[in-house]
Amino acid sequence: MKTSMENLTNELLKSKIYGLISLGCDKNRVDGEKILALIKNNGCRITNELDDAQILIINTCAFLNSARQEAIETIIDSATYKTGKLEKIVVTGCLSEKFIDEIYEPLTEADVFLGISDYADLFKALAISYEQGRVNYVHKGSELCSADRLLTTPEHYAYLKIADGCNNRCTYCLIPKIRGKYRSYPMEALIKEAESLGELTELILVAQDVTRYGTDLFGKSEIVKLVTELEKLDNIQRIRLLYCYPDMIDDSIINLFKTSKKLIKYIDIPLQHSEDRILKLMNRRGSRQEYLSLINKLKSEIPDIAIRSTFILGFPSETEKEVDAMIEFIKEAKLLNCGFFEYSREKDTAADKLKGHLSSKIKRERVKRLYDAQKQVSKELLSRYVDESIDVICDGIDYENNRFIGRAYFNAPDIDGKVYFNSAFAEQGEIYKVYIYKSSNYDLFGYTEDYKL
Repeated sequence: MKTSMENLTNELLKSKIYGLISLGCDKNRVDGEKILALIKNNGCRITNELDDAQILIINTCAFLNSARQEAIETIIDSATYKTGKLEKIVVTGCLSEKFIDEIYEPLTEADVFLGISDYADLFKALAISYEQGRVNYVHKGSELCSADRLLTTPEHYAYLKIADGCNNRCTYCLIPKIRGKYRSYPMEALIKEAESLGELTELILVAQDVTRYGTDLFGKSEIVKLVTELEKLDNIQRIRLLYCYPDMIDDSIINLFKTSKKLIKYIDIPLQHSEDRILKLMNRRGSRQEYLSLINKLKSEIPDIAIRSTFILGFPSETEKEVDAMIEFIKEAKLLNCGFFEYSREKDTAADKLKGHLSSKIKRERVKRLYDAQKQVSKELLSRYVDESIDVICDGIDYENNRFIGRAYFNAPDIDGKVYFNSAFAEQGEIYKVYIYKSSNYDLFGYTEDYKL
C-alpha cells in the first residue's frame, strides 16, 4: 500500500509538464519515444516548448567525443531555463550509462541521471530527487519493455528498433561497452509494436546491425522471417532496412529484396573503409575485393537497388596511398549515397592504443577529398533521372521556396538527399508521380502533372 507521502509525490509528478530533447541516432529516437509514451500513460502533460517544461529529459548520445560535447553543452544550456518554469533536468541514455562516474559530480545542472536500462523507473528517480535532491539512478532501475511509443517523426513514417547492443567489436567503437552484447527483441513484441504505430507509408528497421537479428535468440539470422512477418501488417505500406553488415548479406536476404512487395530496394551497408590493412586494424570482416564483389552482386541480382554506405577517414597509420585507393574504390563502387566521417579517438577502445594517430587537420582534409569524389559519383547517378517520372513520398513543405519536400525510394530520411517538387496539391505521407527536370549533387527537382512551370 502506498504511503500518503508516496501518493503526494505521485500527484506532484503528474501535475508537472514534461519536455524531451533526444540527441544522436534514430535508435536513440525510439528510446525517447518510449519515454514519452511512459510519461503520457502516467497521465502527465508533454510540451514541445522548452519555456513551458517543468521537467526536461535529455536523452544523450556518447558514441563520439563530439556527441558527448553536444550532450554536455545541451544540458548546460538547458539549465538556463531554471530561471523560469524548469525545475528538474533528467539525463538519460548513453552519456550517463558509460560516463556517470565522470559527469555526476561536475554536471550539477542535472538533477537525475538514468542509464539505458533505467527508463521504467523515471518517476521513482524523480520522486527521490524532489524529496532528497540530486540522484544517480544509473544501473538501479529496470528496462522499459513496453511497446508503447509517442512518435516524434512525421506521422507517415517511423523507426522500429529490432535489437540493441553489438558483438562486432570494431576497434574504434564504444557501442559494445555502452550498449552491451547484441540483444534481439522478441519477434512477437516487434510485430505488436509495428502494428501499434498506425498507418505508415514507411517503416524503417534499425539496430546496430539489423542483419544479425535473431542470432542470439535462434542461433541464426532471422531478419528475413521478421521482414516477412512485418509485410503481413495492413498498416505498413513499405519497409526499409538500415545498417546491414556486409558479412551477413547472403542469398536469402538478396532473394527477399527480389521477391518482396513491400521491402524498398535500398540497403545501407556500413563498410567503414576499403583497404585491407585498415579493415584488419579496424577488426572489420571482409576485404576490398569482397566488398566490390558484394556490391556488384547486389546490383546484378536486384536491378535499381540503391546502396548507401559510411566510411571513416584518418584511422591510425592510414597513408595517403590508402586514401587514394579509397577514392578509386568510391569511383568503382558507384554508391548513390555515402557518409564520410573523421576517425574519433576514444578511450577504452583498442584503436586508441594503436600507433600513428593523425592530426585533426589531416582527417578533415581526407574527409573533404572523399566527399568531393563521391559528389561526382552521386551527381552522375542522379542525372539519369532527369526527364524521367519517379515515385516520390511527400515529407512536408519548403515554405521558403514555395515547394514540397519529398523522397524517392533511394532516399532515407535525414541522411540522404531529397526531391523538391512543385504541385498544385500534395499531402504529407502520400506518394506522387514527379517529373524530374533538374538534378544537383545530391538532390532532384521536379513537378507533378497538375503543375505547370
